[in-house]
Amino acid sequence: MLYKELKNKDTLRVMFNIDTTKLNDSERKIIELILVHSKGNPAPTITEAAKLCLCSVSQISKSVKKAGFSGYKQFISYVYFGEEPKKDTVEEIERLKRFLKDFDIKLVAEFAALIAQHDKIILFGYGPSAICAQYFEYKLRLCSNAMVITAPDEQSAKSMLNSASLLVIFTTTGQYRSFEKLTLEAKFKKAEVVVISEEFNPQLMENCDHYYVLTQHRQPDTLKPYEKTRTIFFIFLEQVILTLLAKQSHPQ
Repeated sequence: MLYKELKNKDTLRVMFNIDTTKLNDSERKIIELILVHSKGNPAPTITEAAKLCLCSVSQISKSVKKAGFSGYKQFISYVYFGEEPKKDTVEEIERLKRFLKDFDIKLVAEFAALIAQHDKIILFGYGPSAICAQYFEYKLRLCSNAMVITAPDEQSAKSMLNSASLLVIFTTTGQYRSFEKLTLEAKFKKAEVVVISEEFNPQLMENCDHYYVLTQHRQPDTLKPYEKTRTIFFIFLEQVILTLLAKQSHPQ
């Protein structure tokens, strides 16, 4: 029954940010335990989740709401189902039109504010996403006094991390290669971690402070991760740059 309830498309959002910086240690633990459970088990009811986490139902509900979900049902919907599979395959231009129609400018403002709070920004991605990171580095240097570096590989990224760092990871699907070792190292060094992905992937929520999901309008699954376009990344990042430039021109 729970699976049928969760597949209601009205519970899913189009473009959003999951923010775990508002959670205390026990609330983070609740999210982490449910994510680990989801890797090999069916979706638990909220009562089952409370037993799993050794806490009350109200604590489960409070934790997922503080992370940015409307409630437990929406949280589990994303963890187990992500976006609903599309029945039709649309051309890339049509997909971009749908993305722009659903564009949430508030996420741009949130990410721009986060960028402005840090003096050291480390960007990272694999394949074409690394090119997006390099482009963002170039543009960010025009509107920020922060030290901005695109790490050429995972080991370099790890060596650059410290407690003042903001690590920003770019990935279209999160399926090409795991970021777990890098994000664990970042958390060990008390750096703040942001993941920006085009498609939702529950594994990307792990060890992450802010998770930006840019669209539910997925590219064809027949394309490998490195074959998928990065156009949506560039649209989002250009808006972030424009926001930062505007604040630079009109400081409050």
